[in-house]
Order: sequence, then structure tokens, then C-alpha cells
Amino acid sequence: MTDRPPVGAIVRPLATATALVLTYYLLPMDKRFTGGAAVTLVLGLAALLLLFVRQLRSISSSSRPRLRAVETLATTVPLFLLIFATTYYLLERSLPGSFSEPLDRTGALYFTLTVFSTVGFGDIVATSAAARIITMAQMTADVLLVGVAARVVVGAVETGLRRRDAPREDA
Repeated sequence: MTDRPPVGAIVRPLATATALVLTYYLLPMDKRFTGGAAVTLVLGLAALLLLFVRQLRSISSSSRPRLRAVETLATTVPLFLLIFATTYYLLERSLPGSFSEPLDRTGALYFTLTVFSTVGFGDIVATSAAARIITMAQMTADVLLVGVAARVVVGAVETGLRRRDAPREDA
């Protein structure tokens, strides 16, 4: 038996990330950022957390936990980033001038990625109080995603490896 990953394990995360980005660009986002949009952001993040917890269980029970961990991160990280990009885009549509330059979808995604990567080029900055609050929320969530979530994923992989490699009592 070869140790190569199945093709689906490589294609699935790429297809998922591609579909998420295409959805971001194709979805009609005509609404403005309102209280309802803020609730949607919170609900989106809560749904992402539930998806993440479900995927952790899948990692722990998988015969290839490392591969499942990569698939999990390849799904949750783009979705996380796109939730914030959508929020910034809708905020700029609702409150023009919330950022140092008008944001289209690509600009909102670019801003999200510079905040996530902590590069912060400074070419686009949050200028309104609402934009700064959401950006601070993203910074906090970024730290949690990178630190806590990464540790939890590693723990799930370790659990899955121990479960997989444990001697069977019925053998």
C-alpha cells in the first residue's frame, strides 16, 4: 500500500476554497451593513465554529487524520476570511469612507488578508469607528484561529493517530 494521499484529498480542499471565493464574487450583495448584517456576521462566525468542531471530530476518527486536518484548514480558513471580507465590503457600501479608499470586493478581500497576515501595508486603513471595531474583532479572531484552533487541530490529529495506531483487542 502506498502512502500517497488520495486524489480527492487534494482536489476537495482546492475545489472548496475555489468555490468559496467564486461564491464571494458572484453573490449579489446589494444590502448595506446594518444591525441585521452585524447579526449575520456573528451567526456566520458561530456557524463556522460549529463546522470547525464537527470537522475536529472527523479528524479524530479518520484513518488519515493529518490529511483531514489539512482539508479542515483548507475549508475553514478561507471561509473565515471571506466572512470578514464580505462584512468589510458591506460596511463600505453602507458607510462610504469607512476605509481610507473605497472598497470593492477585491479591496475588501485584500484588506482582510493584510489584517490576517499582520502585514498591514497601510494602503487601506479603517477610518470609521465601525470599521475599526470590526477590524479589531477580526484581529482577535485571527489570533484565536491561528493559536487556539491550530493547537486544537494538532490535538485532534494526535488523537486520531493514537486511535488509528492502537492495537485492536479483537485481533
